[in-house]
Amino acid sequence: MFILKRVGCVGSIMVPQCTSLFVGNFSACHCLSSTKRHSPYSSVDIERYSSLVKAVMSSKVSSQTPENLQEEDEHIYGPVVKAQNPSSRSEVRVPKNLHPFLNCEETVETEEAESGPPARILLNRGKYRSPVPSVTRILQQTLSREQIFYLERWKRKMIAQLGEEGFQEYSQNLFRQGKLFHSTVEDTLISDATSMDKESSEKAEYQPDVQGYMESISHVLADVSAVRATESTVQHAELNYLGIMDCVARYRGVLCLIDWKTSEKPKPFLSNTFDNPIQVAAYAGALNSDGNYKYQVENGLIIVAYKDGSPAHAHQLSSELMLKYWSTWLLRLENFTEQRCSFIQSLNPNQASLCEGS
Repeated sequence: MFILKRVGCVGSIMVPQCTSLFVGNFSACHCLSSTKRHSPYSSVDIERYSSLVKAVMSSKVSSQTPENLQEEDEHIYGPVVKAQNPSSRSEVRVPKNLHPFLNCEETVETEEAESGPPARILLNRGKYRSPVPSVTRILQQTLSREQIFYLERWKRKMIAQLGEEGFQEYSQNLFRQGKLFHSTVEDTLISDATSMDKESSEKAEYQPDVQGYMESISHVLADVSAVRATESTVQHAELNYLGIMDCVARYRGVLCLIDWKTSEKPKPFLSNTFDNPIQVAAYAGALNSDGNYKYQVENGLIIVAYKDGSPAHAHQLSSELMLKYWSTWLLRLENFTEQRCSFIQSLNPNQASLCEGS
């Protein structure tokens, strides 16, 4: 018996085939009989899944994210249908305590004379840490699972690139640059408020670490006027939280609570600023209830500055948006209070009364 081997093509997979030529009384039984085990993959529809094999083999691990993994999964198996309780489909959570954003006893002043140096109320830290939680602390401890996932993934990625010590140094440099940037902006705003010659501040030279950031916000500073407060403490006595707001001033004629941010990546949309709008609304709500300030703020402004000097993005928050984020802030505040009460009760069940009415 003569055995000829040839190669057949099925889809994109090369499959060897065996062809027998019979001579005389010889049979092909010897060619067909084999001691090799039957492969479970022989029944797979190779032509159907060849494109999937190519896609998996050619993909880079670093490009895989939860989003595109979900897209690939839905492309193969169809969209995931999540079971939902029919009674909760249309349910929208609202704060238990719908505390007003504005102080009804105060009028929203728009024509008040705005002169003199900006207010700067320092936080009295004292010898011990203040028992009143800060806005930053509340937001950090009430992050969603999705936010925590992406923060942890980013941290692991940076540690893999820089190492533990390198990441610590990187974080410290970011904090130092941010602090220096805020201090420089404050000095510039105070200088503008007390000087009649605004052009002198535009020609000022800044430290190298903040030179790019200040160049980035130069076009924004040109539209900022009538500065009322900088780096000043606000406290909401009824809701029991405090914070240090960056600035209160008029931006293009509208009184705003302004928050200065730095970023290594462009943030052209408000959605790119994550929890920053909630933070601005929380500061504004505290200011409106704080007796140290004789005016009300309905609008917000988030300025994102870039180290390379590219023009900063200015995200304005209208009074309608501020009310929306104020409601979100009240929910985050409730979550924080519930977490703190659960922690206190786990330590001492007899202290459950401390959480009543909070």
